[in-house]
Amino acid sequence: MSNPEYRAERTGLLLVDPYNDFLSEGGKVFPMIKEIATNVRLLDNLRATVAAVRNANIQVFYVPHRRWQPGDYDTWDHPSPTQRLIQKRHSFAKGTWGGEWHPDFMPQEGDIIVQEHWGQSGFANTDLDFQLKQQRISHVIVVGLLANTCIESTGRYATELGYHVTLVRDSTAAYTVEMMRAAHELNGPTFAHEILTTAELIAALPATQGETA
Repeated sequence: MSNPEYRAERTGLLLVDPYNDFLSEGGKVFPMIKEIATNVRLLDNLRATVAAVRNANIQVFYVPHRRWQPGDYDTWDHPSPTQRLIQKRHSFAKGTWGGEWHPDFMPQEGDIIVQEHWGQSGFANTDLDFQLKQQRISHVIVVGLLANTCIESTGRYATELGYHVTLVRDSTAAYTVEMMRAAHELNGPTFAHEILTTAELIAALPATQGETA
């Protein structure tokens, strides 16, 4: 994993679940990631990543989790443990502040908002693969929440579909140090082509707008 190259026209940023419930004080899930998020400077790094990607004219894809609605999972044959927690906690509830985008990560004109995923992979039962192919994307950078669930599952699925996958270890968070280690030291190297820091990613991106060669 060295000297990655990201052509603007072939690269996409997958911004996974940037909801208030995850990223804002008062969010339902934020207290569980707060320590890790603070230690890795998650919000600062996500801001820097998104800004650098936009400056490099790289397409941004929003990859949102299903916003909980009354009745979700109630009659399912076998909802997952995570879906049971969402059912109980009402995470990212539709029509509530917690289910809105964090104010620093509001979609901008030209961004692509993918269909909401029900489980952990941003690809399963959504149009993400279709949208990437329509933009001729071959390289995906996966950031957001959570490192060992939606980020890992989306990254793994992307690899299976033939995409070049980059994880950014400090532009994500998880509930525990052990989960972060599993995501980046144990599991990530089995499928990701690059596992970088935010600073390393930004250094590898194409020259930003307005810069001269």
